[in-house]
Amino acid sequence: MKPGTLYVVATPLGNLGDLSSRAIERLRAVPVVAAEDTRRTRGLLTHLGAAPTLLSFHAHSGDHRSDKLLDILRSGRDVALVSDAGTPTVSDPGADLISLVRAAGIAIVPIPGASAVSTALSASGFIGDRYLFLGFIPRKGRDRARLLTRAATEEWSVVFYEAPPRLAGLLADLMPLTGGSRRVVVARELTKLHEEIRGGTVAELANYYAETPVRGEITVVLEGTGAPPAEPDRSEDATEQATALLAEGLTRREVVRRLTESMGIPRNEAYKLVMELP
Repeated sequence: MKPGTLYVVATPLGNLGDLSSRAIERLRAVPVVAAEDTRRTRGLLTHLGAAPTLLSFHAHSGDHRSDKLLDILRSGRDVALVSDAGTPTVSDPGADLISLVRAAGIAIVPIPGASAVSTALSASGFIGDRYLFLGFIPRKGRDRARLLTRAATEEWSVVFYEAPPRLAGLLADLMPLTGGSRRVVVARELTKLHEEIRGGTVAELANYYAETPVRGEITVVLEGTGAPPAEPDRSEDATEQATALLAEGLTRREVVRRLTESMGIPRNEAYKLVMELP
């Protein structure tokens, strides 16, 4: 029996008019839809006059649900994967399922459409030739600090998702890292009735949202620096490592080779550093 096809279907962020005719046709035709939130998706399907079997598939579904969907596909039935809004697997569940389906040799067909990332970026006024998408970053800890530092020094535009209660904190944390003068855009409730796209400096919007509570789904676009981040100074670490290797009795030639391999230092720089050591 020929297996079914997994369709990865983008759904509207809010405005139902953004749903493509191809997506409508497919959602009306498939016998099974795997949805992040069945209540939300049921409303969309009812609006379309579609009545497939609706299965819950979210970040905490577990392997049993992926196995069930794989069995459905193997039985010859098609499945449409949708998230609450926008494109599935972009800060939404589904990547593991798609990998599993691909490994089983079953066809995967994406049906593109809305994405909060590209929608916010298109309205930001910042260069979008290249960008860094960080999604929802950790609430605290070293990973948060690392990603915020990366964002603040990134050459290209950076896109975040953020929850309303944490928006002011995100902008406040970006203040000292960007100097406060970098431009930023906060896009809220994109394509919906209360859509708001507000731009300004990090300092201006940090102050504004510290005093102004917000609701809804939020996408933040931070302007890039426009220049590559400075290369870290590795000379001190390289000198320390070279000194230790020489003390072990390695030849200078071997030390040069080790430095180029372990630290990625160009050979001419490593050679000069080693030869200048006593």
